[in-house]
Amino acid sequence: MGKASRDKRDIYYRKAKEEGWRARSAFKLLQIDEEFNIFEGVNRVVDLCAAPGSWSQVLSRKLYLPAKLSPGTKDNDLPLIVAIDLQPMAPIEGVIQVQGDITNAKTAEVVIRHFDGCKADLVVCDGAPDVTGLHDMDEFVQSQLILAGLTIVTHILKEGGKFIAKIFRGKDTSLLYCQLKLFFTEVTFAKPRSSRNSSIEAFAVCENYSPPEGFNEKNLHRLLEQVGSPSGTEDLDCSSGWLEGPNKVYIPFLACGDLSGYDSDRSYPLPKSADGTYQCLDPIQPPIAPPYKRALEMKKASSQAIHNLDKLSLGP
Repeated sequence: MGKASRDKRDIYYRKAKEEGWRARSAFKLLQIDEEFNIFEGVNRVVDLCAAPGSWSQVLSRKLYLPAKLSPGTKDNDLPLIVAIDLQPMAPIEGVIQVQGDITNAKTAEVVIRHFDGCKADLVVCDGAPDVTGLHDMDEFVQSQLILAGLTIVTHILKEGGKFIAKIFRGKDTSLLYCQLKLFFTEVTFAKPRSSRNSSIEAFAVCENYSPPEGFNEKNLHRLLEQVGSPSGTEDLDCSSGWLEGPNKVYIPFLACGDLSGYDSDRSYPLPKSADGTYQCLDPIQPPIAPPYKRALEMKKASSQAIHNLDKLSLGP
């Protein structure tokens, strides 16, 4: 199938290219903001697992650029946006890039320095591991990524702040919900319109960061484990089994985005130009150092070697 086929099958992929977004995921954050107004009063924000940068683009367009274009705004009053990822990404106006590990304490220190000793009003994370197709496995790995993000959140987010993170829904979603509720008074799982119905993806919208009294960041994982093992039995795995039956937890779940808007699972006809043809656009910003780059180089070298051997075997 050619490029135009995906443009037809995925309306948000096509719209992202038309509107200058690096990835279709930009619409997910925009639709979450439409429902929860997460950008209100935000002046310092951190984007975890930021590459290729579509969420950082949203933050730049919604926070930095309006402030920059506003008459009378001083440089010291401009919103500060820090994007963190292990992979490098192309520059975005108003976004400070930090190439580092979100589980490393030094990364948190770098963020605080960029904020001149202050903490963030908002932390967002659209990171996800490479999915296997085994839903239980994918859900577990994704939940561990969120808890890794929570490690840095407890260091850089101010009290009353907000945290937005991608989740995979599954049998242990109630456990993750209860773990997040330890630190936020309001936790809602949201499904943006641009997220496919066929996907187990959703987003945890955590509001009003309020860590437990006397909380020590070094005890984070011990505290999270207590949610999964309330009896305190150390030989039991941390699980959501006790959250069923009389202890069943009902999680607020909300579909957000214009429900009369584009359907992410539907194909739409391609817009034609005056001469009756469709002009397919290239992606806005291809990855500059993708983790699979080495694999592609090895595959190309292998194919070239096979081609050279075939030429030798066909020679006189």
